[in-house]
Amino acid sequence: MTTQSISRFIARSDGTFTGGGLTFRCALGKGGVVDASDKREGDGASPIGVWPIRRVWYRPDRVSAPKTQLDIVPLKPSDGWCDASADPLYNRPVLLPYPASHEEMWKPEAVYDLVAELGYNDDPVVPGLGSAIFMHIARDNYAPTEGCVALSQPDLQSVLELCSPGSEIEIAR
Repeated sequence: MTTQSISRFIARSDGTFTGGGLTFRCALGKGGVVDASDKREGDGASPIGVWPIRRVWYRPDRVSAPKTQLDIVPLKPSDGWCDASADPLYNRPVLLPYPASHEEMWKPEAVYDLVAELGYNDDPVVPGLGSAIFMHIARDNYAPTEGCVALSQPDLQSVLELCSPGSEIEIAR
């Protein structure tokens, strides 16, 4: 049986995530939602706009590879993401240890056990406009994120199952 793929999902600032006839609860950035042109590194805001889902990363010691038509990458303890605006690898995956400021992708908490990389500020990368905008697992209380979209693990798995190359996330007011 083939699952129908969905081209666009919408994450709204009121905490609703919709697409493909599904509606879920979500968390967005602690800095609210802002126009992408106003987004800045470290502001904790989610950028308004439509962002392609590039690929999915998962932590193989905790979760199985998700069912999806997107490219899948197993995380390793040496995976990081550069958030140093002046670094040539800003808003790109890096191998740890890395000399510039970065985020560790292999986290002790479960939020990055399953991560969909969103195509925000990556084509081209503009220094300082924000990095590491993902769709990932929400904390138990749906606490605001640092700018990402967060869903429960079962909801995220359901969404990824409907995704294929070309699927997008719209972040909206």
